[in-house]
Amino acid sequence: MGTPGVVTVASPPSPVRRGHRAYLSSAPHYDFPRYRQLVHEVTVAFSGISREVLHIAGRLRDELGRPELAQHLARLQEREQEKLQLTAQLQLARQQAQDQPEVDAHQQEVQELKHKLIKTIEAISEILQDLKYDSEEVE
Repeated sequence: MGTPGVVTVASPPSPVRRGHRAYLSSAPHYDFPRYRQLVHEVTVAFSGISREVLHIAGRLRDELGRPELAQHLARLQEREQEKLQLTAQLQLARQQAQDQPEVDAHQQEVQELKHKLIKTIEAISEILQDLKYDSEEVE
């Protein structure tokens, strides 16, 4: 599980980004089965990480008497879920923009999703800072 008291947050691994780029480069005959398998593998990995974070949050709340830290982890998981959803939406939007470059709305959607993703990543950073600050209060 790692070092006690240390929380590690996973970002989507670079194989996902590379996999999506490879998928887009296979246009117009997309290799969807291969990409779907990659997404499945990443989903399984994220599910395992999520279970581990829930376990840690439970221990913080119930065994260590640190409900505020458990709450930070809950907020973190919500934002990570949001980030994952935005990433999937962005990948679909990029495909639409590539398939129909003449439709300006697709490019606009890509830009809007990028902006939302940046804001979500900033929120995740703030939560991590709060978690770090609050976890150091007892030391």
